[in-house]
Amino acid sequence: MTESCIRSVVEAIHSSPFQAVLHLAGGASQVVGSLLSVPGASNTVLEVVVPYSKMSLIQLLGKIPSQFCGQQTAEDMALLAYNRALKLSKPGSPAVGVGFTGSLASSRPKLGEHRFYMSTRTADQLWISSVTLTKGLRTREEEDRVSSHLLIKAIGNACKVPGASVLLLSESDVSDECETQFNEDQQLEQLINGQICFKIYPFENEISAERKIIMPGSFNPLHDGHLKLMDVATRICGDGYPCFEISAVNADKPPLSVSQIKDRIKQFEKVGKTVIISNQPYFYKKAELFPGSAFVIGADTAVRLINPKYYDGDYNKMLKILVGCKETGCTFLVGGRNVDGAFKVLDDIDVPKELKDMFVSIPAEQFRMDISSTEIRNRSGM
Repeated sequence: MTESCIRSVVEAIHSSPFQAVLHLAGGASQVVGSLLSVPGASNTVLEVVVPYSKMSLIQLLGKIPSQFCGQQTAEDMALLAYNRALKLSKPGSPAVGVGFTGSLASSRPKLGEHRFYMSTRTADQLWISSVTLTKGLRTREEEDRVSSHLLIKAIGNACKVPGASVLLLSESDVSDECETQFNEDQQLEQLINGQICFKIYPFENEISAERKIIMPGSFNPLHDGHLKLMDVATRICGDGYPCFEISAVNADKPPLSVSQIKDRIKQFEKVGKTVIISNQPYFYKKAELFPGSAFVIGADTAVRLINPKYYDGDYNKMLKILVGCKETGCTFLVGGRNVDGAFKVLDDIDVPKELKDMFVSIPAEQFRMDISSTEIRNRSGM
């Protein structure tokens, strides 16, 4: 691939809606320069991590790999990069995770093969490739260039960019690749099992803000009160992308089934509202997953949130966890709700002084609706 060919592929990648995180070890170093030197890189590149030492790669993976340069390691790196891209990407932008691990020519002769493994991961696709280069045919720099160009093409394919033909490998080089497609049910199973951290359904037509305004709940069913509360919260925030959020995994109940999740998703599709399916039932984990977000909750949830009972009865533990949420830049917008038979708003709750600026009141005159999903289910015999 000529430099002009590489540039045209990179320009097309930057023009696509995909946003990527790259994990690179042992080669393909020229990918970074190729991506960042072309205008529009901020549209695509969210983060590049180079775990070059063995200890760095162990810390990234959270385990000692069976092979530092191997297919499974590249796949694991791509999956970690994909989950990281989900957290960093703009709402509604498709994410790409890229993993690369190589054992190329070095200053000392290698006993083993000169080889590398590449993997890309998107919501619906896993792609893996292995390449074994002919020993002694190229310098280290040339091997790095080959791996870099092939990885640029792979990123382009993941971003659905038509790739230029690649004539970089000789007849004595060996390459192999495989691709796995995931349907929606498989993606949701992966979420329930903890392989991916969340899946977003961007049913909202216009996405202009990066900060998320998130209303967590079971939404069984979704009702007008939820929609009106979100509208009020969005006006109070002034700028943000409204998202409803359902955790497929519950703290004290079995996880939702795929069919249950899909039934609840249909409610949001009908009203054109974005919904996120996550696997984090606890707010401190949601804060890690969606840093800088504004969470919309009812006064009943706010009461539980600051109750030491839910932190093993330890007030200091509660404070430490919620201060951690605060440090992620998250806030809580609190709407009035019935608590123990009485309608309460934020001012009726004794919030610790260390946390007060994290909570924002939604005035009762702007929103009040006492009906709940539970009451709707009971009335309809669901």
